[in-house]
Amino acid sequence: MRALLGTTVLAEAPEAELVKIEGNWYFPPSSLNRELFVESNTPYTCPWKGEAQYWNAKVGDEVTTDVAWSYPNPYPTAFDRVGKDFAGYVAFGNEVEVGA
Repeated sequence: MRALLGTTVLAEAPEAELVKIEGNWYFPPSSLNRELFVESNTPYTCPWKGEAQYWNAKVGDEVTTDVAWSYPNPYPTAFDRVGKDFAGYVAFGNEVEVGA
């Protein structure tokens, strides 16, 4: 699976390594093109997953704000609900095309 912002690959991993939560594919941290990501200061806390970290994508001179998010330290009860440890996995907003 790939996460594409235009023609730029933000992340790529086999589907078996991804986690699907609430309709969003979460990519493992090792699958990210880290040089494209810049931390965002946007705050958000999910009632059952915990505090989120949002990410901006910088491709060339263009920055797409809050294009992705992750949960660096999810609530322990979230692992039971999801069935897997998804700490640090990254999901993408609608401006990113996720598919095979």
